[in-house]
Amino acid sequence: MKLVLMGTNAFVVPMFERVACAGHEIMAVFTRAPRPVGRKQVLTPSPVHAWADARGIAVFHNPREYNFKPDMVVVVSYGAILRDNVLSSAPCINIHPSDLPRYRGPSPIRTAIYNGDTASAVCLMRITPELDAGDVYMRVPFDIHENDTNDVIEARVAEIGGDMLVEYLKNPAAFAPVPQSGVPTFTRKFTGADEIIDWSRGARRVHDQVRALGAGRTKINGVDVKILETRLRGENLEILRLQPAGKKPMDWKSFVNGLHGAEIKMGE
Repeated sequence: MKLVLMGTNAFVVPMFERVACAGHEIMAVFTRAPRPVGRKQVLTPSPVHAWADARGIAVFHNPREYNFKPDMVVVVSYGAILRDNVLSSAPCINIHPSDLPRYRGPSPIRTAIYNGDTASAVCLMRITPELDAGDVYMRVPFDIHENDTNDVIEARVAEIGGDMLVEYLKNPAAFAPVPQSGVPTFTRKFTGADEIIDWSRGARRVHDQVRALGAGRTKINGVDVKILETRLRGENLEILRLQPAGKKPMDWKSFVNGLHGAEIKMGE
């Protein structure tokens, strides 16, 4: 089958690799343009761009310049709205990591973890002009465990999504489209402000915040810190790793030793 792939983030790469290894002809890859990264602002291609380069696949950045006639367009975490020039060229499918219509939009995994959900699903769906509203061809549920982080769930989704794409692309006609049912909910992009910890929310909600966003920002004894890893001990929150402002990440014991016996005051 002739395919055009569209994606950007690192967790997409294993899925696209599974598709490529299944013997399909990859006509082109569309992904985000290279961006400045790090203190030196080095222009860096997206993980999907780097993968395509390594495989010798042509890479494009502007979907307005799309001019292909594949058998199918496969989209995973692309980050751009598809226009009619793409949607009318071939059937377009998407791997979406939520139990649609719950969590449409840009941050379904982080939102599920942030909200403390214990289960979700991966949907293989048809792309329509309306955001994440297309019929679902396949739906595979998965659990979200108490200490699962965004990275852990992305890896789980990559494995499930890769299997789904390989199975579907063998014979798309074998999968009947099922319209989404129920009231949709929508996600948003998280910002740095979402990392600020409100300790009144309780240990479990703070734990969900840290594992969803990768960091929670607060003050401890007047020092600005990023809390990088936590876990729950019953209803109590245990801080495992953190990073004081201007310093490298460290474990909790090392941080406490640096307080020289001072009483610990969270959020102050």
